[in-house]
Amino acid sequence: MHKNGLQECLLAGALVLCAAPGVAAEQEVSAVEVVSAIEDAFGVAPGQRRNHTKGTCAAGEFAGRPEAAAYSRSPLFSGRPLPVVARFSLAGGNPNAPDTARSPRGMALEFKLPDGNLQHMTMLNTPVFGAAKPETFLAQMIAQRPNPATGKPDPAKLKAFRDSHPDNAPQAEFLAKNNPPLSYANSAYFGIHTFKFIDRDNRTRLVRWRFVPQDGEQRLSDAELKTAPANFLEPALIERTRHGPVRWDMVLTLGEPGDPEDNPTLAWPEGRKEVKAGTLTISAATPQPGAACEKINFDPLVMGDGIEPTNDPILLFRSPAYAVSFAKRMGGQ
Repeated sequence: MHKNGLQECLLAGALVLCAAPGVAAEQEVSAVEVVSAIEDAFGVAPGQRRNHTKGTCAAGEFAGRPEAAAYSRSPLFSGRPLPVVARFSLAGGNPNAPDTARSPRGMALEFKLPDGNLQHMTMLNTPVFGAAKPETFLAQMIAQRPNPATGKPDPAKLKAFRDSHPDNAPQAEFLAKNNPPLSYANSAYFGIHTFKFIDRDNRTRLVRWRFVPQDGEQRLSDAELKTAPANFLEPALIERTRHGPVRWDMVLTLGEPGDPEDNPTLAWPEGRKEVKAGTLTISAATPQPGAACEKINFDPLVMGDGIEPTNDPILLFRSPAYAVSFAKRMGGQ
């Protein structure tokens, strides 16, 4: 297990992102500052994650395909089935968020590699992210702080945020135009960021990935959006796995020169070559308390050999932010 190109440093009592030699990853925003802003926006559920608080655990396996092994020497693509711990979730820090909320859904995976290392993947069901840099995410959390008089965010502050941060628009537009999924099992999940695949000859290829549901993508109708109960996603996934395994195909999109590499708010052009890299099979799902996923810190920079991060400032910032959240919840805060 390793974190490529990243170090966490304590400066003036705040955890900030520090680049390893040769990696330009300076940030003016600290992880402590961002996590505190999330707490101010949503409140704190002691002992739980600060973001994607509401979640469901699951377990299964992943079997890679030889087509992907041509691009990465990662043991993920050896063809051997690998154990997987998964977590499905809603974005935001509200453990009681309704499952009809127009917010991203998440799928986080921890793969147990044959060499004893781990590979993490943390994904969303939106094809792009809502911030090109940590400063935008921080500003969004500040804008979402509830007004003490109303208990809700100030509409004027939300509008001011949107007007001053156009990098938030692509994800916001996707969420506005697409109803939430009918089930966790009926949603695609996107890696959001660009990653480096390293082959056995040390050649590097830029890729993005997504997981496509074999059950097909289905969204709530407008009528269902108004009548669906607040908590249907977890029981629906548990019930679905009781009837048989749920599967997603991992699909790689291969980048070409000029494709955005360090900005997760920009989609790649259509027509890029795609490769089916493997199949994720989820065989069981369970409520989170006491389950395997509960205490895992799904740090996206936990990577095995053959996969490395790009210099995406959001990707690099997630690791220290996750570390702050993890330390707090493991401390019972």
